[in-house]
Amino acid sequence: MYGHQLQEVSPLERDLGIHVLSDLKVGSQCMEAYRKASQNLGIINRIIRFKNPGILVFLYKSMVRPHLEFYSPAWNPYYIKDKHLLERVQHRFTQMFLDLKSLPYEDR
Repeated sequence: MYGHQLQEVSPLERDLGIHVLSDLKVGSQCMEAYRKASQNLGIINRIIRFKNPGILVFLYKSMVRPHLEFYSPAWNPYYIKDKHLLERVQHRFTQMFLDLKSLPYEDR
């Protein structure tokens, strides 16, 4: 009572970079992975003017994909909405190829 304060219980726990809610859902982890991967993909899209497929794939694999795959066995997305969220990054990446842009996403 004297000098002691009660701490609030947070519904989000972060350990080793993994976000887990108290109900063990990993939606916040998917959002964080999407945010970081999307941000890096935007950097690649803005900086690289000559869209050589080899360079784009190398940059994607080194700058974007690690964020999507980080510790994925621990937080493997179960819900369709989380899978679609992460898939949107790859969808945006395939649109960067001028030859593939006109094709439907499933064919790319």
